[in-house]
Amino acid sequence: MKKLVSPSFVLSGLILIGVSSCTTSQVQQAIGGIMQQTGQTSTGPLTQTEVANGLKQALSQGINKGATQASQTDGFYKNSLIRIPFPPDVQRVENTLRQIGLGSEVDKFILTLNRGAEDAAKSAAPIFLNAIKQLTFSDVWNILRGEKDAATQFLKRTTTSQLTAAFSPIMKQSLDKVNATRYYSELVNRYNKIPLVKKVDPNLEAYATQKAVDGLFVLVAQEEANIRENPVARTTELLRRVFGSR
Repeated sequence: MKKLVSPSFVLSGLILIGVSSCTTSQVQQAIGGIMQQTGQTSTGPLTQTEVANGLKQALSQGINKGATQASQTDGFYKNSLIRIPFPPDVQRVENTLRQIGLGSEVDKFILTLNRGAEDAAKSAAPIFLNAIKQLTFSDVWNILRGEKDAATQFLKRTTTSQLTAAFSPIMKQSLDKVNATRYYSELVNRYNKIPLVKKVDPNLEAYATQKAVDGLFVLVAQEEANIRENPVARTTELLRRVFGSR
């Protein structure tokens, strides 16, 4: 059985003929011609719609898998790539509290902070998937020209603000549910009572929301790279066609 060519190989041909100046029909003809030259005739050339839908499927699969992974117990807490630490802008709070023997209380807060992110991640997928639907064909070609995480980075650049706004109330509920908000308030109040320290009162919800969104994008990027590079990870025929190896 003849192998499928990769999108990057198709793009190489399109770049050689000047894809930026091509019309839609010329792009379609170029795709068909390159695919035929490489011997793909059994299933026909990839269409614009297939390429676009393939990328959307890859992102959707990545988001679903990433959200599932993140929402499991210790999905954030025991993953060093996305584990949420004590807020860095008040790092002195953590250091001071540990010095006065409250290290276990700090650790408990960090655990519940990550538990909150894990709980909130259960509701992340629909928000992210809605953003994927907005990708245009022009966006798709720009993504295919990029690096192995280009789709994830594009989505991150164009949707982070909307995703953060939608995800924020979910994170607030999750932080309250696991008592992270209460533990944090108790720690900050204890710190603020220490003589001569500069009082703090940072926004925990905003910090946790941003770190959770960033962590989900990290997991999505991993899955996107896996789909691009690993044939076994392509779970649908469309993904195999779009991301097939040459």
